[in-house]
Amino acid sequence: MSNLDALLDRWRSDLAAWAIPEHITAAVAESPWVLPRQVFARRADRVSAAPSGPSFERAWAALDPPGTVLDVGSGAGAASLPVLPRTTSLTAVDSDAGMLERLCERAAPAGIPVTAVLGAWPGVAARAGTADVTLCHHVLYNVANLRPFLNALTASARRLVVAELTARHPLTALNDLWLRFHGLERPASPTAADLVEILEAMGLRPGHRTWRRPGGRDYASFGELVDMTRRRLCLPPERAGEVGQALVESGVDPEHPVDLGTSGREVVSIWWNDRAGGDPSPTVLDVGPSVK
Repeated sequence: MSNLDALLDRWRSDLAAWAIPEHITAAVAESPWVLPRQVFARRADRVSAAPSGPSFERAWAALDPPGTVLDVGSGAGAASLPVLPRTTSLTAVDSDAGMLERLCERAAPAGIPVTAVLGAWPGVAARAGTADVTLCHHVLYNVANLRPFLNALTASARRLVVAELTARHPLTALNDLWLRFHGLERPASPTAADLVEILEAMGLRPGHRTWRRPGGRDYASFGELVDMTRRRLCLPPERAGEVGQALVESGVDPEHPVDLGTSGREVVSIWWNDRAGGDPSPTVLDVGPSVK
């Protein structure tokens, strides 16, 4: 087995370890794999109002001169909306129609052509086509079969691929709560460092930088955060009060509820292309302890 195959197998097995035991999921009616559309929409509005960070900076620089953008796993547009002033056309790929609708609504005032592609990458890669810059933010921890996904990203970008993900799996923020409510030890892997190692083994010289994205009010209320966390923990509605108490004890401010998955946490920006790497002198990756 090659080093790359071993790294890919480890990534796949690390993600598989996040499966929730059946006896826990069977005890509740709601799915824990909830998609908080309203949270993603608020985050897209917030980051597009004040763009910042290495992911934005790399994409912005690559869009000089202005060019086309492909946003894979677009959500409501947190990755692509900030670069619209340098975008000549945008293609957004997402498996959730509601997310694509929210992105199209937000992109409409810019007056540029927007194509929404409903489906999962890389299955819809041919329909999405190529672009000057391809963005893929906070998606890769959902991808077990990583090699074809990354190959399709690389092939889609004429200038640069810019990916972003938390330094550690975003759901590690809930690990203490899983232990508290279920006595269940949850995984801590994979990490962004593992992804960089895989990209290097694939022959791509990725540039990368670790930074901290400022937190913001992604939830309309503390109650909304409590309900989302309760569902993620496979707990019934009648235990919402216990979840709220646990969140407060863990340091969450009820007046400023932020998502435990991505807001205010350590983030890693990674960029590359298929022409000897996205940066001739990649930044050293320094992934320290997860910031909750």
